[in-house]
Amino acid sequence: MQQKILRESLVKDTLLRLGEAPIVTLLGARQVGKTTLARQIMQEFRKATLFDLETAGGRAALETTPELTLRGCDGLVIVDEVQRMPSLFQALRPIADDPARKASFLLLGSASPSLVKGVSESLAGRSHFMTVPGFSISEVGGSAQDRLWIRGSFPRAFLAGSDAAAFRWLESFKQAVLERDVPSLGLRVPRAALERFWNMLGHYHGQVWNAAELGRALGTSASTANHYRDIFAGTYMIRALQPWHENLSKRQVKSPKVYFRDPGLLHQVLGIGDMLSLRSSPRYGASWEGFALEQILSIHGEEGAWFWSTQRGAELDLLLFRKGKRWGFEFKCNDAPTATKSMHIAIDDLGLERLWIVYPGQTAYPLGDRLATLPLRSLDTIDFC
Repeated sequence: MQQKILRESLVKDTLLRLGEAPIVTLLGARQVGKTTLARQIMQEFRKATLFDLETAGGRAALETTPELTLRGCDGLVIVDEVQRMPSLFQALRPIADDPARKASFLLLGSASPSLVKGVSESLAGRSHFMTVPGFSISEVGGSAQDRLWIRGSFPRAFLAGSDAAAFRWLESFKQAVLERDVPSLGLRVPRAALERFWNMLGHYHGQVWNAAELGRALGTSASTANHYRDIFAGTYMIRALQPWHENLSKRQVKSPKVYFRDPGLLHQVLGIGDMLSLRSSPRYGASWEGFALEQILSIHGEEGAWFWSTQRGAELDLLLFRKGKRWGFEFKCNDAPTATKSMHIAIDDLGLERLWIVYPGQTAYPLGDRLATLPLRSLDTIDFC
């Protein structure tokens, strides 16, 4: 089994951005491979310094005189788990603005800027922000599609010696998220309540968010349920995909759809441990939808991504805006998907340049003038032009 996957595209993109800005900030879930990626990037620099804020030594080095310490560095400076010391953003501001600075800064974080006080204000115009996803189908190869789907995209789960070992790791990861990461970002609720909310998220995967319903189930308010959702989204555990609103006569859905970003975590919540169990599960289609959605956004970027749905049933799983045009995606896990009335409505009402039906098979075939199937393993062949 391959025990290391070089993420050449991410390395190349990060190096490009380091040449354009004084700071590059890599954001993504814990254990998604940011530190490994940073160590690959270090090899391209004559001198590199790493501060890991999860270690006592790393914190001590920057707690007392952060600006003085960082200003004295040259080459590449990497600060890991930077959200643990928000005061660093203010210290980095004058250094980034200094034309005589000797260093480029690579910040690694496991929480979105919206959750960390001071990031947006201090790093605005000074940092490029990049989201680091888990492994993609283009990185691991089409032959590993089922393994990537069932185990998920976290490197340690995907590269584990067996499905059972992968799910033991995912269970430990979940415990760390609920017991340490989420509470550290200000969600002060009992551990049992957090776990109950986590399990409910598994059953909401792929559905339109209903904060009032979830709040009642938790014995709390809708606003509290929304706050919980935002914290989990901010730690890159879930995605709240926002709805697109057209100025149409049709009533449209205006609440987000919620997905676990990683299919392995979803399957761990649902108690699905192998492909045979997944194929017989009533959540099979929802699992494929979330998996394929994340693969597209991993390969083609997260900006300009929406879903569309009307109260009368017409919908589109994913709407992307690229190069001034609109592109649609539907996710079907049948062997030979076909066109539906809803797809044609979406093409016409949204003015789609093209709509692809992404499915687990291996053959692409046309279904109409602007409609075709697309195997998941061929996502990197899409040309938005």
